[in-house]
Parts: sequence; C-alpha cells; structure tokens
Amino acid sequence: MPVIDPQKQILIVDADVAAVEPLRQKLCEAGFVARVIADGAAAVTALLERPPHLVVIDWNARGFAALEVIAAAQRVSLPHRVRLIILSALSNEPDIVAGFDLGADDYIAKPYSMREVVARVCAVLRLRAQEGRRSVVSCDELMLDESTNRVTVRGRLLKLRSAEYKILAFLMSHPGKACNRTQLLTQIWGGDTEVDERTIDVNVQRLRKILTEPGYETHIQTVRGIGYRFAHPAETSTE
Repeated sequence: MPVIDPQKQILIVDADVAAVEPLRQKLCEAGFVARVIADGAAAVTALLERPPHLVVIDWNARGFAALEVIAAAQRVSLPHRVRLIILSALSNEPDIVAGFDLGADDYIAKPYSMREVVARVCAVLRLRAQEGRRSVVSCDELMLDESTNRVTVRGRLLKLRSAEYKILAFLMSHPGKACNRTQLLTQIWGGDTEVDERTIDVNVQRLRKILTEPGYETHIQTVRGIGYRFAHPAETSTE
C-alpha cells in the first residue's frame, strides 16, 4: 500500500455528500487525496485517528455539530497542524470575522467556483521551494522563521493562521513600503482567485489583535487609499 503524503490529505465535512462530490473530484484531479464525511461524530473520530492536513467544512450544514469538528481540528498538533477552510452561505463581514475567530485559515462564501476553492486550498497548503532552508525575518524581538512558519516575540510562540502569517511576513519583508490589497491577495492566494479584498482587512484586524499583547499591533499601519505597511518600531505609529 503506498504511503500517502499527509500534506495532501483533505477531509470535506458536509451533510450533503452529493453537493460536494464535484468539489472532491476537482481536488483529487489537482493531486490531493480528498474524502467526504457527512456525520459530525464520524468526522471528529476520523480527524483524530488519521489527521488530514486540511478540513473543509460547511458552516451551514445541519445534522452534525460543526463546532465540535472545528474544535477537534484545532486540538491536533501532531504529526502536523490541521488547517481549516470554512464554506458558508453567510458572506457579510461579521460572519467572515466570526469564521476566522473560530479558527479558520480561510473563509469562502457561497456560491463559489470550483476553480476558486482549489486555488485557495492550494494557497493554504502551498509548500515553498525554499522550505528546507532557514530564513528569519526579524524586527527587534518579533521574529518570523520562514522554514517553520513560526512567529515568536521574546521567545514566546504566537499562534497565527496561514493567511495572517503570510500577510505579516510579506509586510515585514518590505518595511516602510505601502502594499496594496491586490499585492497582498496575489501573495497569499495567488493571482488566479476571486477572493474579496475584505478578506485582507479581516485578516489584518485579527493579526493586530494577536499582536496587541506583545505591543506590535501599531506597526501594521493603514495607508489610506492604498493598503497597509509595516513600520519599524522607531517610527511614529499613526494611521
């Protein structure tokens, strides 16, 4: 029996198996090993027994407790952290924020195109060619290790999701430079996507919240009419 790369395994949790079967097929065509589970309890058991690298869950699905599935995904840290993408018919900003607050790495509003979902799955699971090399981006006591996607402040690990990490890494790699939302969308989700620019704003809000305790939230500044920039601590933090 061949050994399956765990970084290619995707678990789709949706009560309507027929509705997500085309998505499962598209993901398999893209090179992933995707399976669908319709029952919440069964999904939690499968997730804990054989952790996938990504869970795609229908937030509106009935017949199973989505919160329990999401909580189970967040409890898994070995052999790898399970990523989470929420699919939802709720597309207002408060709903998107709530989805990210639940622990989602990405939030995709319905109706969606298969091409968009596959592109965003690839973005969350993207393996960098230089992953084996150690590369550190730092600003005073805030450090990003690009070989492990770890962010630390004074040795304390911060829990950032994939999109949040990539936004911070990109801004820190271009200190003082105003980066527009289109640049950030391309950097995180690639050019072949229909992600709304509001998703960038939601992730920046969450990132600032995470950075508040160590005191780095003011270094991610809003550049009106353009986007965002990372300001060095020596600079005055005004928006």
